[in-house]
Amino acid sequence: MARIHVPIGIRFNELDAYGHVNNAAMLTLLEEARIAVFWSAGDLQVEGVNDNDAPVADTSSATTITLVARQEVEYLAPIPYLREPLDVQLWIGRLGGASLDVCYEIFSPEGAAEPTLFAKAATTVVLVDAASGRPRRITDREREAWAAHVDAPVAFAKRS
Repeated sequence: MARIHVPIGIRFNELDAYGHVNNAAMLTLLEEARIAVFWSAGDLQVEGVNDNDAPVADTSSATTITLVARQEVEYLAPIPYLREPLDVQLWIGRLGGASLDVCYEIFSPEGAAEPTLFAKAATTVVLVDAASGRPRRITDREREAWAAHVDAPVAFAKRS
């Protein structure tokens, strides 16, 4: 499985009074990484997939929109302000009928002396037909384009 590495910088306005990334800002960081990977030139695709491969969804003619159906974040360590961008790693944890789970692990900047895993997260994205407003199935061609990026879903801590 090939994880996709996305460098995402931290802005001062994302810090809370304690000097670490605010929990609401974390959703923005995840969104930025997801957009950097999935959307390019108007198409929903994955970085690192051959340009001749299918995007995960054909949005070039605005026939498909994507909606976030669910998000979960598990915080493992506070993220302080860092001058170097975080290493956000993404992969697909599940391809369903009309949805997919994007999994993330948010690490300290690449090359850090002591790498830190700050958080784990997952976002369920639903593909929706723009005309009808109803979910639409992921095509076989789209599944093939994503095969190299599918792996086990992110493992969250068990709740008691």
